[in-house]
Amino acid sequence: MKISAVRTHLLDYRLPTPFESASMRFDRRSHILVEIVCDDGTTGWGECLGPARPNAAVVEAYASRLIGADPLETEKIWATLYNALRDQGQRGLTITALSGIDIALWDIKGKHFGVPVSTLLGGRFRESVRAYATGSFKRDGVDRVEDNAAETKRHAEAGFHAVKIKIGFNVEEDFRVIRAVRDAIGSDVRLMIDANHGYDAMEAVELGRRAAEYGIDWYEEPVVPEQLGAYRQVRANQPIPVAGGETWHTRWGMREPIETRAIDIVQPDLAGVGGFTEAKRVADLAALHGIRVVPHVWGTAVHIAAALQFMAAMIPNPVRVNPIEPILEFDRTDNPFRQAIVKTPIEHVGGVVAIPDGPGLGIEINRDALTEFRMKDA
Repeated sequence: MKISAVRTHLLDYRLPTPFESASMRFDRRSHILVEIVCDDGTTGWGECLGPARPNAAVVEAYASRLIGADPLETEKIWATLYNALRDQGQRGLTITALSGIDIALWDIKGKHFGVPVSTLLGGRFRESVRAYATGSFKRDGVDRVEDNAAETKRHAEAGFHAVKIKIGFNVEEDFRVIRAVRDAIGSDVRLMIDANHGYDAMEAVELGRRAAEYGIDWYEEPVVPEQLGAYRQVRANQPIPVAGGETWHTRWGMREPIETRAIDIVQPDLAGVGGFTEAKRVADLAALHGIRVVPHVWGTAVHIAAALQFMAAMIPNPVRVNPIEPILEFDRTDNPFRQAIVKTPIEHVGGVVAIPDGPGLGIEINRDALTEFRMKDA
C-alpha cells in the first residue's frame, strides 16, 4: 500500500452574526480538511488548525514527499516532513499542516488494520467522555453580559456539566460577565474562562484574584503564548489554575512551559501540535511532570473525532480507583458544516459524547457537504 494522492478541502461559511475573541474577529467559519488516498483505495482524513488557504499551501509543499510513501510508517513520515521545513519554522503553519497529514495517516492505519486509532495508540480506557460547552464570544449587536449569561444557561439546561466563556477584553466588563454567568448557571456547573491572550500580566493577575470567588476551574491563555515568564507570574500571583498550549506546537514547544510549571493544565490541539504522533509525546511529557492534559478542539467533526480517539487512549494520571477523566471541548458556536461533513454527526446526549468505535477515526465523510460548503476559488 502506497500513497497515491494528497488533497485538501477548504470549507467556508459566512456568519450572519460575526463574533470576537480578545485576539481575533470571526465573520466567517473557514476550515481545511486533508484527504490522503492510497493505491488500494484506502482514504484517510485529517484537519489542520488555523487559516485554510495558508495551510493548504504548506500541505501542497509536503505532498511531493508523500507520494509513493508507505502510509503506515507514521513516525518516518513525520520526521521526514518536519525536517523538510524545519529551517523555516518549528511551529506555526509548518506544524499545523503536518498535523492534518498525520491525522489522516493514522486514519488510514486504523482502517488498514480494522481498528480505531485509539486501539493503535495503546487501547481504549473509556467509551465516552463528558463534554464542556465552549462559546460565549463577544457577538455583534448584543449586550455581551446578558448574551453570555443566556447562552451558558442554555448549555447547562442541555446537560453540559461545564461551560467555558471568553474574556480578555476589559477587566471590569469581563468581571461582570463572569458574575452574570455564574448566577445564570448556578453553583453546580463548572466554569472556565479563556482570555485568548488578551491581557498583560498585571491585568491577568487582577482578574484572576477578583474572579476566584466564583469557582473558576481554569484560567486559559491569560497572556500571549511567547511570554512564559508572564505565565509564571500569573500562576504565582492569583489562585485559579492556569491552562494553555493550543499554540505551543510539538514536544519542543511544550517542553519549557511544562518543565518550568508555567501552567497547571496543558491543552495540545491534535490539529495543531503535530497530530497523533506528537500529541502522544506531549501527553507523556506532561505525565512525567504531573501536568493535566485537556486537549483543545476547534474545528469540524474530523477534528472532534481525532480528539475523541486520542482521549479514549489517554492513560489516567494518576492511575487510581476513581481516576480524573479527560473532558471534551465541544464548540457550540455557529458552524453549519461542523457536523454536516460526516454521515453520522458526533453529538452529545446530556453533555456526554460517545467515542466512535469504527476503524480509524470512526467516521465517514459526506462528500455532498464538502461540495456545498466548498470555499469559493478553492
